Amino acid sequence: MPTKKILIDEMDDGMDEKLSELGFDAFSVKKLRLDGKKLHTDYSIINYAKDHDMILITRDTESGQACEENDLPCILLDNNEIFKIVLAKLKEL
Repeated sequence: MPTKKILIDEMDDGMDEKLSELGFDAFSVKKLRLDGKKLHTDYSIINYAKDHDMILITRDTESGQACEENDLPCILLDNNEIFKIVLAKLKEL
């Protein structure tokens, strides 16, 4: 199982729990905020992921672009990625 830590942006809070159940070391921005972490801006979230050697999973296109521009590991769940999933599912039918 991969040992890289994962940071889930707040739109997908709960995915961290599902990934943790599968053995991933996953954290939620929303839960980290509740624990007192100052993660209220995209900049703070991206830096937190960078400082803690994490992969950021986000739907925020701007955060995804910032990760790409700075060579930070990120999975962007934007409309293009969702469309690819829909298209693949349609091809299965």
